[in-house]
Amino acid sequence: MKAVQDKMEASENDLLLFVAGPTKVVHQSLASLRLHLGGKLGLIRPDLYAFLWVLDFPLLEYDEKEGRFVAVHHPFTAPKDEDLPNLKEHPERVKAKAYDLVLNGSEIGGGSIRNHLERFSLSSLKKLGMGEEEAKERFGFLLEALEYGTPPHGGIAFGSTGFAMILTHSESIRDVIAFPKTQKAILLDDGGTSKVDPKQLEELSIRIKV
Repeated sequence: MKAVQDKMEASENDLLLFVAGPTKVVHQSLASLRLHLGGKLGLIRPDLYAFLWVLDFPLLEYDEKEGRFVAVHHPFTAPKDEDLPNLKEHPERVKAKAYDLVLNGSEIGGGSIRNHLERFSLSSLKKLGMGEEEAKERFGFLLEALEYGTPPHGGIAFGSTGFAMILTHSESIRDVIAFPKTQKAILLDDGGTSKVDPKQLEELSIRIKV
């Protein structure tokens, strides 16, 4: 216990909280706990607007259920140039040219620089468990476009509802959406979602498999 106290520079009446498990679960759990305690103890100033940029996202993360790597942003996010040598043997070490804008702990905007070289795009898709044939079947239109020489390009998208939620000090994003859904994805204003008439399905040549 003394070793832990020394390491954490803890003094009398301090509270140390530990979470054990996979890295992603630990980070999310401690982040939620931090925000909960910050609100409960009045440590979060409602009049303060703190912006920050989040950089150096990992390009890929391993999905235990799928048993393969998945894209953190999307399959066409460009890897950082200096990390390219790791893409083949150590994909978990590759960082992405991605960025998020955060306000008071909530993401209000995000984007990335895109892969503009066809060979890097194919390499990334292979790391996601896609063979070349499947990659061309699903993303052939984009891969073909890249063959003609696409310049470096990127973008960012902002979420106005998240921004409005913070500015109005709302607890839920549903408070600032004109036609919000409940937690069960039901629209109270118009009764959605409702059952689809069999005639409508027939017109669209859609069959529902239960």
